Amino acid sequence: MIIAGIGCRPDAAAEAVVRLVRRSTGVAGQKLDAIAVPYFRYPNAMLALASKQLGVEIICISANALAARQAECPTRSELALRKTGYASVAEGCALAGAGTNSVLVLHRQDGDGVTCALAKCATDEGKKS
Repeated sequence: MIIAGIGCRPDAAAEAVVRLVRRSTGVAGQKLDAIAVPYFRYPNAMLALASKQLGVEIICISANALAARQAECPTRSELALRKTGYASVAEGCALAGAGTNSVLVLHRQDGDGVTCALAKCATDEGKKS
């Protein structure tokens, strides 16, 4: 299962999310199963529209789940840390959304006010995505 973790500014456009997620899954050669968003951006009409356009569900990542995965995130943003309390929103959401034994398959990618990272459950290693 491939999960796209999403970080975004409050004024980001759904089209920017869709464009970045499609570019990211293309680069990684993966098929998307869901997008994972932080609790402080959920619910959000723009993200609901993006998930509808992508044809996948939204997973809301809790504060505890996002915090628990921060140490595993290779990319840090001091700006994100100051604004949200988390140095890696997209990677943290991707890892938390993909489950306990998940690994990143694509580190944070940047777009127009949006970030995206991809993760999968490590037990999916032998399964075709």
